[in-house]
Amino acid sequence: MIRPRALLSTTNKEGIVQFGQGLIELGFELISTGGTAVTLRAAGLEVIDVSEVTGSPEMLDGRVKTLHPKIHGGLLGITSNPDHVATMQAAGIVPISVLAVNLYAFEKTVTGEHTFEDAIESIDIGGPAMIRAAAKNHECVAVVVDPSHYVTVLEALKTDSMGPLRRVLAAHAYRHTAYYDSMISRYLSDLAGISETDAETLTLGFKRVQPFRYGENPHQTGSLLVDPLAKGGLPRAEQLWGKELSYNNVNDACGAYELVADLPLGSCAIIKHGNPCGAALGANLGESYNLARSSDTISAFGGIAAFNHPVNAAAAEAMTAKGNFLEVVIAPGFEDEAVEIFKTRSGWGADVRLLKAPLPVAESFLSLKGIRGGAIVQTSDEDPRPEWRIVTDRQPTEAEMAALRFQWSVVQHVKSNAIVVGNATQLLGVGAGQMNRVQSVRLALEQAGDARVGAALASDAFFPFPDSIEVAAAAGIKAIVQPGGSKKDPDVIAAANALGIAMCMTGIRHFNH
Repeated sequence: MIRPRALLSTTNKEGIVQFGQGLIELGFELISTGGTAVTLRAAGLEVIDVSEVTGSPEMLDGRVKTLHPKIHGGLLGITSNPDHVATMQAAGIVPISVLAVNLYAFEKTVTGEHTFEDAIESIDIGGPAMIRAAAKNHECVAVVVDPSHYVTVLEALKTDSMGPLRRVLAAHAYRHTAYYDSMISRYLSDLAGISETDAETLTLGFKRVQPFRYGENPHQTGSLLVDPLAKGGLPRAEQLWGKELSYNNVNDACGAYELVADLPLGSCAIIKHGNPCGAALGANLGESYNLARSSDTISAFGGIAAFNHPVNAAAAEAMTAKGNFLEVVIAPGFEDEAVEIFKTRSGWGADVRLLKAPLPVAESFLSLKGIRGGAIVQTSDEDPRPEWRIVTDRQPTEAEMAALRFQWSVVQHVKSNAIVVGNATQLLGVGAGQMNRVQSVRLALEQAGDARVGAALASDAFFPFPDSIEVAAAAGIKAIVQPGGSKKDPDVIAAANALGIAMCMTGIRHFNH
């Protein structure tokens, strides 16, 4: 009687000895390649080399070893098909009932120091071919690509209950090879200068970091994914304290961190429901937080606070003071004393999520939004920082220019139509997401209150009419920054000149929908 056969060939050796031992105990014969065979033999397991099965030695520096009819015939032959069985017997092909394969570590190679030759030699050929063959023939072959599945497969083999598991394993196998191929295609596309927004197909491989209890709303599902080829970002953050993150926590934390990364060192930004409700630079981090919170104390309650400097004890004291409540605090670091303050403070402090993550860097990434039936993609909105044009008769003062630059850094992170009002160190008012720009102006001015007098105003896009300038001037605004580009620019500039407002144009629009 021919013993059932299993082929084991893994880069990740975790659990492979125990899996091989379990298969032998079930009566399987093991065949293997290279390092896996060495590992199994070192543990005292009997193994047949693939070269003994094929009758051909490994060749071309190991590039060819499993690409042979006696391997692929064993994986692809349908054992319930008499014609297949007859063909296999005539060719001396023995069916392979279990395949355990994981692939050359291409991802690990290209995310570390490497040469192009290193990357190319890390592209697995035989492994994906075997996985795909076994997954296609999953009714006859159990294909295992994840060591965490070894115990489940052994138990199913013992109890003769593989049936329902086979399709699950096959689907997992094809996700595994698709992800692997996506890493390779993206790596080569980047070297070839092919943008992901221009390619005829988009192949993105993300890994799940954690599932969310639910998505944006309780009836939705969601997960946090990481892009293995990205250099940083919130998915790689280290959570030092607090409850598990939610979808909305992550979304707002990303927005807060992107904003504070654009502000002067020592600043704090507070986000609520995707929009900044506070941003400030104080004499110290505690003051930065208090100033940011004072921009809109109602909205700041339950918000996300971000810092571009490691959080110290004084900042932690400010954030945990009576009347405050934050869902997440994110920063490039936390002093030990600061973490202890959050941990020991009664009430909400025990739940706040503390995230340590490298600050975002100003490099383009792919922005993707799913829509029904497809997706829309674009490169991320990075400000190229061109030289501004002063277009009015009155030049902004040095203080006004500093205020304009601070507010311009903020406005691009506000939902369009976006208007912000503030000074050189503090956001005072926000008008976000309105269907007409003049209404955003009114909202920002109203929130700023009396502090708007002498303040600066920034707009994410051009003013289509002079009405916004007139409303701003009546409220005491003295300087405005906007992209320009409207047909009515001459009328807008004329209104600014008539009202004594200094105006700069950046030439860059920052719609944020």
